[in-house]
Amino acid sequence: MTSVPVTGFLYHSDEDSCEHSHRLFITSWDGRPVHTHEFRGVTSFDVGHDHRYAGTTEPAPNDVQHTHHYRTFTSFDARHRHEIQGVTGPAIFLPEGGHYHEFSGVTTVDGDTPHRHRYSGRTSF
Repeated sequence: MTSVPVTGFLYHSDEDSCEHSHRLFITSWDGRPVHTHEFRGVTSFDVGHDHRYAGTTEPAPNDVQHTHHYRTFTSFDARHRHEIQGVTGPAIFLPEGGHYHEFSGVTTVDGDTPHRHRYSGRTSF
């Protein structure tokens, strides 16, 4: 088994969980810097409401084709919220430099009338 040098920092996670947890924020992988993207949007309008969401993707390496994992919760509307999680599409490089990713999916099922919402968008550059 080979080892890969990773640098980063650990911080306490304030997620709604009965278990104690920490999250690792990776700043380099095998000596190469990594980056994240912000994402935000509004879900589809279903069962008389929609939800807002925002988050930051997990780190991925710079300057190579890649995707990012993401996970967040929607706003609390109509007495409930949903979880959003998935993997972005591949990097879409811009002529002037930088890149973004497209993402889409469906939320978890929740609510007094159990339902889910669709969502889609583009990450920050």
